[in-house]
Amino acid sequence: MAQLWGGRFTKATDQLVYDFNASIGFDQRFFSEDIMGSKAHVKMLAKQGILTEEERDEILVGLEGIEKDVADGKLAITSEYEDIHSFVEANLIDRIGDPGKKLHTGRSRNDQVALDMRLYTRSQVEHTKDLLHHLLETILSIMEDNTETIMPGFTHLQKAQPITLAHHMGAYFEMFKRDVLRLSDIYERMNYCPLGSGALAGTTYPLDRDYTAELLGFYGPTVNSMDGVSDRDYLIEYLSAMSTIMMHLSRFSEEVIIWNSNEYRFIEIDDAYSTGSSIMPQKKNPDIAELVRGKTGRVYGALMGLLTTMKGIPLAYNKDMQEDKEMAFDAMDTVNGCIQLFDGMLETMTFRKDVMEKSARHGFTNATDAADYLVGKGVPFRDAHGIIGRVVLYCIDKGIAIDDMSLEELKEFSDVFEEDIYDAISMYTCVNKRLTTGAPGKEAMETAIASYKEFLKK
Repeated sequence: MAQLWGGRFTKATDQLVYDFNASIGFDQRFFSEDIMGSKAHVKMLAKQGILTEEERDEILVGLEGIEKDVADGKLAITSEYEDIHSFVEANLIDRIGDPGKKLHTGRSRNDQVALDMRLYTRSQVEHTKDLLHHLLETILSIMEDNTETIMPGFTHLQKAQPITLAHHMGAYFEMFKRDVLRLSDIYERMNYCPLGSGALAGTTYPLDRDYTAELLGFYGPTVNSMDGVSDRDYLIEYLSAMSTIMMHLSRFSEEVIIWNSNEYRFIEIDDAYSTGSSIMPQKKNPDIAELVRGKTGRVYGALMGLLTTMKGIPLAYNKDMQEDKEMAFDAMDTVNGCIQLFDGMLETMTFRKDVMEKSARHGFTNATDAADYLVGKGVPFRDAHGIIGRVVLYCIDKGIAIDDMSLEELKEFSDVFEEDIYDAISMYTCVNKRLTTGAPGKEAMETAIASYKEFLKK
């Protein structure tokens, strides 16, 4: 078909060049946004007297017909068209004739694609926020049910001190809460309308850019027309935020994989979110967690790809910027899919509380509290540290926990030990006497849970 820009040219574009240049294969994704932007643009043109009300109405009816026919499958978006903008405009002209040729008045494909990408990204930012909100609800539900579920806390992948499952989950609530706040921040910064920037220098038509921005739900128009058509910072920020989300999901997935192992057995993954082995009948694999962990690199790649594309582009618009879409679309699909699947896996997961508590006891996670007990009895900390170190060696040799030692055995290491040592080093005492803000004690966790509920209400 003839190109919308073909007047300047006397030869047809080489087919390989045309295919290389075309974006219809991927930019059809924001077909709805292109229609939305065109409707707003036409309403503004009529308001300014650039189009008649009759022309406006004809164009709007034509756009709505195209939108409906595509939705109903009566009209296909094909590679016959170079991009989604050409598809819409060409079909509009076919349907309503000359009034359709006025659709592009005061507009360039540069500010049109800038608008479409911004509208699409804005909706995706909101979608990702909604998915994270539900994931946070799932995490909070687990926290509420497990303020007394003892488990070991780790450093260097070694058992360190006793905490609760609620406390452990609270760390992930904080991570994903920051992700939500980051997305809100991105939305605030990106929500300005580039339409009306023209190719780069605005237009001589008396456009009302504030009105167009209002119709499309933006806070206002972009201030500089060159930046309006060439800015992709908002997309880079979104890809960066998505990369951070995937990093958080990947860390969480790593722990799920470890907890699911035969050596830990902290959790049971629901059958719907795991798979078996084609050869080993005993296997139940944490495939969702492993795939989330694996797909993280894919999202990082999209961020690095766009940063690299943008780093050498002079003002204003250049065709390089067409490369902002495919990897970004893939990253959006990947992140949103991973959040949903991880959320479902977490929501249906069973936590083996008895195994967690036993692991904490036999991991000597109360050793620090035992040393603190001695310090409380007047033993210098460095001496107390050495005494408990020898106690742990004794327990390892005997295959017991510190709690399992008799008072007589303990006194062989220090006469300071008395009957009250057992209460001092019980898992519940070790956890619940930690009441500072952010600690795992029950009172501290209930305060945190209350604040999380308030956050989700907002």
